[in-house]
Amino acid sequence: MEPMVERQHALIEQLRARAPRLTSAQTLAADLGVSTRTIERDVARLRDAGLPLRIQTGPGGGYSIDARSLLPPIQLTPGEASALVTAIVAVGPFSSATAQSALQKLLTALRPD
Repeated sequence: MEPMVERQHALIEQLRARAPRLTSAQTLAADLGVSTRTIERDVARLRDAGLPLRIQTGPGGGYSIDARSLLPPIQLTPGEASALVTAIVAVGPFSSATAQSALQKLLTALRPD
């Protein structure tokens, strides 16, 4: 995994662990060993990607995530992931936008490096 992806994953996990409390950029930066500016850029990227972040500026501000909005990482075998892809493809035009989004994520994960 690329360092930025690993760091953003760690950032999400830090926010999930502290949810629903706000966590400052300074605290997150210290925990992850990066600058506050790096945290701000990562938070902006995650927000732009659709992550349900709460951002509060000013004194006492920080970042939070609705821990109920995302599943923790799930370890699937390639066979399990392929079975899910097959099921979504079989439903075809009747599948929801959510199913199509999941399909794209699975296909991306199954791509050889």
